[in-house]
Amino acid sequence: MTKNYQELLEQLVNKEIESFQINPAEFMDFQAIYMKFESRKRITGEADVNGVITYKYENGAN
Repeated sequence: MTKNYQELLEQLVNKEIESFQINPAEFMDFQAIYMKFESRKRITGEADVNGVITYKYENGAN
């Protein structure tokens, strides 16, 4: 099943989800959507040793 990356990014920004993960096989498909996403500069990704990246939204509030 293919993930809807646009929907995941919107859910992240709207605080419907706290994070989501992208595995190395998905990365190139995800990257194309991510680069066009308006709020991408507020979304951070942290990779683990297996190449799985966990994305979170940073709203600037401390």
